[in-house]
Amino acid sequence: MSAIYVCPLSRLAETVEGTGARHMVTLIKETAMVRRPDCVRAEDHLVLCMDDICDPMDGMTIPCEEHLGDLFSFIGRWDRSSPIVVHCWAGISRSTAAAYSALCALRPDLDEVDVANRLRLRSPEATPNARLVALADDMLSRRGRMVEAVRAIGRGAMCYEGRVFSLPLDE
Repeated sequence: MSAIYVCPLSRLAETVEGTGARHMVTLIKETAMVRRPDCVRAEDHLVLCMDDICDPMDGMTIPCEEHLGDLFSFIGRWDRSSPIVVHCWAGISRSTAAAYSALCALRPDLDEVDVANRLRLRSPEATPNARLVALADDMLSRRGRMVEAVRAIGRGAMCYEGRVFSLPLDE
């Protein structure tokens, strides 16, 4: 069964190794901090350079449509023969938004509220980046339903970093 795994940077290597993942998405601006595990080929690693912000700030890179377009194109090429790992610095905001958006893109038949509730059940800490979710909602023509579903699950529990969790595609 294919799944999207989410983790913080500190748990990246062990998550990739432990899950057998061969595809990876990085959502971190400071990419020099990220070492791609040897089992993930360069072409199977998507790097989205962005800061964890929702409004423009001087010197920072705000998530944009190009980031989401690249994410959707990449997951569309993922063969699902092994899991994919999505990570950011803490595994709380950018990566959970990307995983939520990816699952909604891969499974358009799923209700946004059900996907958001699954996210909350698996990650009490998840606080998906609102801008990424809004951009995905627009690009997937979900008419605000993704935004409302994430708003309904509320802010996640306070923590330094999130725990590793998965969102199975076939559940």
